[in-house]
Parts: sequence; C-alpha cells; structure tokens
Amino acid sequence: MNLKDLFNGEKTVFSFEIFPPKRDADINTIYTTLDQLHYLDPDFISVTYGASGSLANNSTCEIASAIKKQYCLEAAAHLTCVNSTREEIDIMLERLANAGIDNILALRGDRVPDVPPKEDFPHASDLIRYIRASHYDFGISAACYPEGHPDSPDMIDDIRNLKLKVDAGAEHLISQLFLDNGMFYSFLEKARIAGINVPIEAGIMPVVNKKQIERMVTLCGATLPEKFIKMMEKFEHKPEAMRDAGIAYATNQIVDLLAHGVDGIHLYTMNNPYIARRICQNVKTLF
Repeated sequence: MNLKDLFNGEKTVFSFEIFPPKRDADINTIYTTLDQLHYLDPDFISVTYGASGSLANNSTCEIASAIKKQYCLEAAAHLTCVNSTREEIDIMLERLANAGIDNILALRGDRVPDVPPKEDFPHASDLIRYIRASHYDFGISAACYPEGHPDSPDMIDDIRNLKLKVDAGAEHLISQLFLDNGMFYSFLEKARIAGINVPIEAGIMPVVNKKQIERMVTLCGATLPEKFIKMMEKFEHKPEAMRDAGIAYATNQIVDLLAHGVDGIHLYTMNNPYIARRICQNVKTLF
C-alpha cells in the first residue's frame, strides 16, 4: 500500500518511528518493542536507516519486513544517500522490493565527520528522482523542516529545496521535530503557497529528559519555547516528573495540531512503548 493512499479518508493519519538496535545490541530487543507498539494500531511505522548510512549491519529492511509480515502493519523504510553510491542504492532497492516493502522515506542523511560524502546523490531530491526513474513502484516520502534545514541559509531556500523533492516524486512529507506549533503552521502556509500540496505529517517527539533534547536541538536546531524551558528547569532533576511533563507537553501539541486539521501525526517513539502508549491513551478519541 502506498502511504499517500492513507490520506484519502477523513481520519487523521497517526504513525510511529522506530530505530534499529545498535550494532552490538540484540536485534530481538526491537521485536519486544514492536510486540507492544503494534497493539496501539498505528497507520504505519517507519524504520530509520543503519548507522552512517552503511549497508553493513543494516537491519532496516529486516525490521520493516517484519512489521508488514508478522505484525500486519504498513511499513516505511528510511533510505539515506549521502554516503552511498548508485550501486549500493541499487542493492538496497532490490532488498526492499524482495522483502515486500512498498514505501521508502528518502533522505540525504547525516554527513560523517572526516569521511568525504559520495558524489552520486548530493541531495535527497537526487535520490528521490533516481528511485522514481527505476523500475520499482515504491511510494516515496521525504523529510521537511518546519524551522528550516540546518544547512539552509533561510526558509525561502529551504522551501525551494522541498519543492524540488516533491517535483522529483515525493508524495508525502514527514516533518522534523518541533516544539512550537506556531513554527509548524507558519511553515505549512509557506509550503502550500509554494505549491507543495502533498500530505504533510507533523513529527512529534516526547521529550523525557534534558540531555535528549539538547542533543536533538544540536542536530536539528529546533527552537525551545519559554514554557518548554521552564518545564525542563522545573523537572530536570526529577526523572518521573520530567517524563510525565514531556508526555503532557507532546499531548498538548497533538491536541492543538488535530484541532488545526493537520494531515497526520508522526510520533517519534524513541523505541519506548510506555511513552507511546501513554500518548495514545491521551489522544485516542480525537482521531
């Protein structure tokens, strides 16, 4: 099933993201997580790509296939390109197709320090165009950045690049995390004015500890609203209180987004079924 078809009904799409275990961890831990997440009945689950975008020890395909075949849920496999050659991308496309995966979230991926990027796919739009021109019939999703990609000089440039992704063949977008819904609404208005009319899901990450958000802000540059900063300052030394406050903050974001009629909510679960379950319980009557 192509993910874009999920957006044809009246129901707001609700999806999850998970990530494969680290290389030295037992892969069965992710199936313990999925045993609990699948009861929450998301519309689909996306699976992030392996460390550094490497083919070696990459379990994304295996996990995405299990989501479809064992858990009977739709899956989207992340695929990054900045560290891949055409030959390596061809291998991954064949693996995904043979595993029955219908959907790919096509990403540039993070550059690895001290490792020169490959030259075949400088941008996500190059990967999207390559997949669309292949003989495979994948549904293609892409990422978007409500506050602009860290490498973009401004939002005008960022929206222009996002339009390139859609024109290349992306049919559905998932946003990077944001903590101020106003930023998302402003971005959404700019995207629609630019003629980007594909479904756009809002990416929500429940923040349950201070170190987590500091790392994410370093990576994506998300703005920290004053009320969020006060929450962290109040509860950062009380782990359970911080967890519950983070769940409440994410819940409030989702309620507001649903009231504004967003296309979908993509929950970054951080492989934590407890947090996902709590949020689902809080908002299940709103979908």
